[in-house]
Amino acid sequence: MVRSLLPIILLAGVTLPAAQNVEDRSYKLTVDVELVQLPVSVLDKHGLSVPGLPPESFRVYEDKVLQDISLFKQEDVALSVGLLIDASGSMRDKLDRLKTATTAFTKASNPEDQTAILTFGDELVLEQDFADNNSNLSRALMNIPPNRGTALYDAVFRAARYLERNASHEKKVLLVVSDGEDNKSKYDLKQVLKAVSESKIIVYTVGLLGSGLSSYGIDGGTAKKSLQQLASVTGGASFFPKNIDQVAEMCATIARDLRSQYTIGYQPSNRNLDGSWRRVVVRVKPPKNTPSLKVRTKQGYYAPQLTRDPLRESIQ
Repeated sequence: MVRSLLPIILLAGVTLPAAQNVEDRSYKLTVDVELVQLPVSVLDKHGLSVPGLPPESFRVYEDKVLQDISLFKQEDVALSVGLLIDASGSMRDKLDRLKTATTAFTKASNPEDQTAILTFGDELVLEQDFADNNSNLSRALMNIPPNRGTALYDAVFRAARYLERNASHEKKVLLVVSDGEDNKSKYDLKQVLKAVSESKIIVYTVGLLGSGLSSYGIDGGTAKKSLQQLASVTGGASFFPKNIDQVAEMCATIARDLRSQYTIGYQPSNRNLDGSWRRVVVRVKPPKNTPSLKVRTKQGYYAPQLTRDPLRESIQ
C-alpha cells in the first residue's frame, strides 16, 4: 500500500504572505482562454440527470454576453478521481461505514476510471495512488487510521494539485467527504476557492453534518457553507446526508451524475488578457411539454494575464 505524507508545496496557485509569493506563483493554475470548457449537469425536478439534449438547447453567457458554442459532447468518459476522506479524530466511529460508501462510488463509476485515495487530519496522506484495480482500492480503504485535527482547506488545496500533476485522464474529479469545519489549515477558504476555480478539477463534497453525525461541537452551518462553495465554484455539487447510512447512496448518485455530464466549450468573445474574473452562466431550454430543468456548471474562470513575469518563468 502507498501511504505517504504529501509535501507542503504540492499546490500553490493563490496569493499568500509575501515570503511565499515567488514559490506559490510558479504553480498558478489557469485555463486556456482559446477554449473555455465547462462540465454541465442537467437535472430534472427529481434531481436525475437528463441525457440526450441537442446543442441548440443550450445557451452560454460570459459576463451576460451570449457566446458561440464550438464544442459539445455528452459521453461516458473515463475519469481521474481523487477520493479525499476526512480521517480526523471525530471521524473515528464513522470510518468503517464511510469505507463502504466510497466503495459504492467506485462500483457505480466507469470501469476505466483511475482512482486515488487520500486522507487528511492534520496532514494529507496518500493511501492509494492512481490504480485501475478496485480490489486494491478496497484494501486501501480498510486500513485508514484516524488522524487528529481537521485541516480541510489544506487537504483540498494539495489534493487538487496532486490530481493536476499525476492524473492521466483529461477529466478530473475530487470527491471530498468530511464531517466538520476546518480547524488546522494554513490556507484559508478564499485562497482554496480561487485555486480550484482556476483548475480544471470538478469538486463534489459530502458533508456529514446532520444530527448525530458531527462531533466536538462543530458549527454545522459554517462547515456546510464551506463545502457548498468548494463544490459550486467548480461546477460540482454538495450533499448532506441525514445519517451515515445515506452516504453510500449519495456517492453512487455522484458517480452516475459524472457519467451523464455534458461538456460545452466556447472561444470567449472577450479576448482581453487582463486576469479578470469572468462569470459564466449556462441556460437550457427544455423540450416541449417538459418541466423546467436545473443546470449546474462552473461559476466562471480567471482570464490569463498578458504581463510576463521573467522571475516566474525562470522558476518554471
